[in-house]
Amino acid sequence: MAFVYMKPLFFSFIVPVYNRPEEIQELLESMVVMYYTGDYEIVIVEDGSQRDAEAVIRSFSDELNVAYYKKGNTGPGDSRNYGMSKAKGNYFIVLDSDCLLPPEYLTEVENELKRSYVDCYGGPDAAHESFSDTQKAIDFVMTSFLTTGGIRGGKNAVGRFQPRSFNMGISKDAFEATGGFGNIHPGEDPDLTFRIWNKGFVSRLFPKAYVYHKRRIDWKKFHLQVKKFGMVRPILNKWHPGTAKPTYWFPSLFSLGSIAALLLSFFGVLLPTLFFGTYLIIVFSAALFAKKSFKVAFMALYALFIQFFGYGYGFLKSTILVNFSNKRPEEVFPKLFF
Repeated sequence: MAFVYMKPLFFSFIVPVYNRPEEIQELLESMVVMYYTGDYEIVIVEDGSQRDAEAVIRSFSDELNVAYYKKGNTGPGDSRNYGMSKAKGNYFIVLDSDCLLPPEYLTEVENELKRSYVDCYGGPDAAHESFSDTQKAIDFVMTSFLTTGGIRGGKNAVGRFQPRSFNMGISKDAFEATGGFGNIHPGEDPDLTFRIWNKGFVSRLFPKAYVYHKRRIDWKKFHLQVKKFGMVRPILNKWHPGTAKPTYWFPSLFSLGSIAALLLSFFGVLLPTLFFGTYLIIVFSAALFAKKSFKVAFMALYALFIQFFGYGYGFLKSTILVNFSNKRPEEVFPKLFF
């Protein structure tokens, strides 16, 4: 039987920002036209920016309830914690500054919580019509179940979905019980989710509470990002035994397998190449169906190789060093920690 919350909810959006006032402008513009009629606040935390968003935020003071804080640069996790400690609400919604909200976003969140309350949720991301072809290709490989998009947990996996901090809800009770985000980055969001589970709370996907996540990165930055994702996963596996999944190995196995298939093809062994070719055709077809563009579908294949080889290399490197070194992860990979 679904549990319906007994006390009124007051939502606080928590948005850290670093040198991106133009993104805050677009995010707040999308919030102005939300359908939601209840009260909510927006807490923006300037994380040591040289280009701050104060003037932008001031321009929305007559339309939105915005609280604005400035602090030194301590990273996104600590900035989110700072924002939640200052927030007036009892349910926090964490967003990245490069997100846009559809008009129905907050209404969908409230409807899901009324239907079946959870202390932590995650929402999906979608590609906005204004996105560039590169953004659309990266969006596909980051969200498709054919790539790595399915490892966060299934749509109906109550208690087992791993939200991401670009679109994540957490109750004040869960925040206070866990202390919020840790100092690892990236990876601070699954780390928090695992600690939320350990405290007895559950998480769930809210499929209709999506955001448009712009991911303003080029191919080089995308490679660095996914490599870091691969590097943090073995650390999380070590910190949280029992959370590891066989699917985390998929990018590494794909990378090694595709290289082996290419080498075997020179000796006339073509079956592995046929297998990988079939997979790529399936991915291309899915991207073409989803994005309605041959160019984006081809770019999605390029993004796929960047994603799998970057993540796979980072995952293998970290697996070896984290498990066979006497050093703590903070000593092995200091750049992954604030």
